[in-house]
Amino acid sequence: MLIGLSIRDVVLIESLDLAIGPGLTALTGETGAGKSIILDALGLATGARADAGLVRRGAAGHASATAIFALPADHAAFAYLDDKGLDYARDEDLVLRRQLSPDGRSRAFVNDQATSVGVLKDLGALLLEVHGQHETVGLLDVRTHRTLLDAFGAVRVGAVASAWSAWRAAREKAAALRDLADRAAAETEELTLRLSELDRLDPREGEETALAEERALLGSAEKALADIAAASEALGGDALSGKLASAFRALERARDRAIQAGAPADGPAVTKLAAACEAVDRALVEAQEAAAAIDAAAEGFEFEPDRLEKAEERLFALRGMARKLNVAVELLPDKRAEFAAQLQAIESSAEALTAAEREAADARAAYLFAAQALSAERRAAGDRLTAAVEAELAPLKLEKARFRVAVEPLDEDRAGPTGADRVAFEISTNPGAPFGPMEAIASGGELARFALALKAALAGREGPQPLMIFDEVDQGVGGAVADAVGLRLKRLADGSSGKGAQVLVVTHSAQVAARADAHWRISKSGDDRSIRTRVEPLSAAERQEEIARMLSGAEVTEAARAAAKALIG
Repeated sequence: MLIGLSIRDVVLIESLDLAIGPGLTALTGETGAGKSIILDALGLATGARADAGLVRRGAAGHASATAIFALPADHAAFAYLDDKGLDYARDEDLVLRRQLSPDGRSRAFVNDQATSVGVLKDLGALLLEVHGQHETVGLLDVRTHRTLLDAFGAVRVGAVASAWSAWRAAREKAAALRDLADRAAAETEELTLRLSELDRLDPREGEETALAEERALLGSAEKALADIAAASEALGGDALSGKLASAFRALERARDRAIQAGAPADGPAVTKLAAACEAVDRALVEAQEAAAAIDAAAEGFEFEPDRLEKAEERLFALRGMARKLNVAVELLPDKRAEFAAQLQAIESSAEALTAAEREAADARAAYLFAAQALSAERRAAGDRLTAAVEAELAPLKLEKARFRVAVEPLDEDRAGPTGADRVAFEISTNPGAPFGPMEAIASGGELARFALALKAALAGREGPQPLMIFDEVDQGVGGAVADAVGLRLKRLADGSSGKGAQVLVVTHSAQVAARADAHWRISKSGDDRSIRTRVEPLSAAERQEEIARMLSGAEVTEAARAAAKALIG
């Protein structure tokens, strides 16, 4: 519900703050008083096209209009705000504001957050409908007609939506398998080759790390053995021992000859020869022990001469395959399993595709059956809505007009979760004239009254109602027709269940104004230098006087006052 409208420097309004209540509110005043300015300001706040001409002449700055709405927590506007990333609180009012500069540029705000005019326009489409001499926003959009018909007829679309989801899922599954089958011939040869290579290679989890460690260890072992061999070679092997043994025997012979020559056994010459023999003997023993130790050290390395080469070949083979497949070595086992699974899928794809296509055909048949049942429901609801609208036409001076609900089948590729129907509201304004879209057939006054007839027929069936604005819907009619217009506006505002819509009507008809729950009088005052528009909420007495003025003209008579009182009831 619109609860407030603030206007600053819009055309003839310098400053105006309006509190707006529920039900039917009538806006009256002399021709040219500026009743349309209120609607222009509301349109400005809700994203309508605007130009610099709306800025009041002599204004110090920009024009602005602020519309304040109180909405239920489940209103569609909140989902839209979520989608646009705008902050809000469901228990607070929604504030739409627009500023318009003298150069025609404008700025838009939602809850004081800067946004685009397009956002205001989208929100406006969710919050209000305008029906007037020159435009009918909402009902003329054929995209809304199906939703309106479904709401009127309590049409059940759940079964169709479920059948559509099942059909779409089955089609997607079949399409994926068909695509797989189309690619199978080209892929099978490549997959088979790659899988064969991986089977021969037989990569194992963690193998690269183990091989790298083994390679490092074997490389070190090989170098250690080379060093041991060099040590053995430096010792001279058996040659050194032989030389030391020969030296020992020669020294022993020298000692024996010295003794035979008469040298004392404990003399210095013999003693020194004996010491030399002992030293050489010790060296011989140490050389033999050193050689044995070197041999033992070499035997401690269990090293196969070609083991390092084999480890390197295996490691290089794994890394080469990984580069070929553009994956890490540790993922080769996974790739092998993936190729095997793909080949298995290709081998079984023909059977799976046949089953999926059969499933899709069954789902299509189920959807079409449900959609046909839904179409029948819609045609029946369309007949009821046609009768309800046509019952409203004669009292609104549209007795020669006809209305119909066209429910036409859509091509299968345009069907969806809401069925396979195109729904359009069409009218014919004269006997024998063809049916056509409302906006193309009806004149300005007829269009507004058609909208009223349709809204009256739909009343209480559409769910939560937006603010509805009727601009001079009574243009060119009077008497009983004007009273019929007022009665239907009142019915819209009251609702069959007591939960009616909020309705604003700009009217010149006393019969319409008399039905209102609230009444505003718009007047213009000023002099040659400046003119201002005023909006005054009327008390009960002032309202009666205004309706009397509408009945009698410039001079209000007692008879007019009596008639006004009778109209108000």
